[in-house]
Amino acid sequence: MAEEKFTFHSFSKKEEKNNVSEQVDQDFTDYQEDSERDYRPIRQNRQGRTGCMGGIMYFLFVVSISVIIACLTWMAASDVLALNKDDTTAVVTLPTDIFEETKDEEGNTVSKCDINYVAKELKNEGIIEYKGLFKLFCSFSHAATKLDPGSYEMKTTYDYRAIVKKMQTGSNAMLTTEVTIPEGYTMAQIFKTLEENDVCDYDSLMDAAANVDFQYDFVDPNKKGDPTRLEGYLFPDTYQFYTGMEPASAVDVFLSNFRERMTAEILQKADESGYALAGIIKVASMIEKEAANDNERAIIASVIYNRINAGMPLQIDSSILYLYQDHEGAPTQDMLDSDSPYNTRLKTGLPPTAICNPGMASIRAALNPSDTDYYFYALDTETGTHRFFTTASEFNAFVATQQY
Repeated sequence: MAEEKFTFHSFSKKEEKNNVSEQVDQDFTDYQEDSERDYRPIRQNRQGRTGCMGGIMYFLFVVSISVIIACLTWMAASDVLALNKDDTTAVVTLPTDIFEETKDEEGNTVSKCDINYVAKELKNEGIIEYKGLFKLFCSFSHAATKLDPGSYEMKTTYDYRAIVKKMQTGSNAMLTTEVTIPEGYTMAQIFKTLEENDVCDYDSLMDAAANVDFQYDFVDPNKKGDPTRLEGYLFPDTYQFYTGMEPASAVDVFLSNFRERMTAEILQKADESGYALAGIIKVASMIEKEAANDNERAIIASVIYNRINAGMPLQIDSSILYLYQDHEGAPTQDMLDSDSPYNTRLKTGLPPTAICNPGMASIRAALNPSDTDYYFYALDTETGTHRFFTTASEFNAFVATQQY
């Protein structure tokens, strides 16, 4: 019995030891599990916060981009549509040298301007804000072939479409200048006057006068290339010109006015005279240069016709001086001896062209000369008018009394 009790107690201690060991292991395992359970929720909360913050950041990014795009769109729309702009005005000039002749898709010749230059000028004058945006608009609207040379009064309240329409000939934005051309001005004097008034430059006007196909029956097509073919037809008057306008258009303003002035009665009388309109204008141009007043015009006309009918040279110094327009005073001896077709001291008949652009008074005098026997006239320096003579001896006797 005692042995059996000893054996029982030995077994119990071992078992107790094992139980203690197992209990320790279990406690450690439980501790690890508890630790893991305590740790895992903390990790999961941080991941949740990170995901939430990323969503907020992404949302803010999208909103920011949307706001930026909206602002840019509004700024672009404001410029294109001229929204909320101060009403200011500036003059924008499109010179002729930014235009070139080109062919459109149908093969027609069109004038195309440099849109880069236009956009730069509009930007510099504060009419637009974005050159690139304006050029993009012009590419879609084909504005390069719609714009015309000239000076335009532009406003910041014009949208892009209005800007293109305003920069065209005839628009109310195109600047005009009033120019008065006196009777007796030559074509060269007229073109210099237009240049001085910023209508267009002298050389371009001369080129247009020489080479443009003006559709008027009084313009001789056989003399194309010679600007003097238009001398006499640039009717003196007061005009409204566009500044910076096309030279051909400026010349056409004169020719159109001349055609309107030539009534059916005038044309009929010119044909009946035997000189035709071209000859009448040549005679009128000399009358314009020679007459001291209206009363002399018809009398001078009679002298011209009397000398032509007699086969005499006209001997009109103003005709000789046509080729020397910068010369002041009487012709020099070299001028009088020159073999120029305008030298009416030596040549008989009318000069090859008019020598200036006459007004209506001289044209009517050329059509309605006085009936006289005069073949000579000379300036009376005391009165500033002309004296008329039938014979050379009378003429020479009077000239001897004058100090020319």
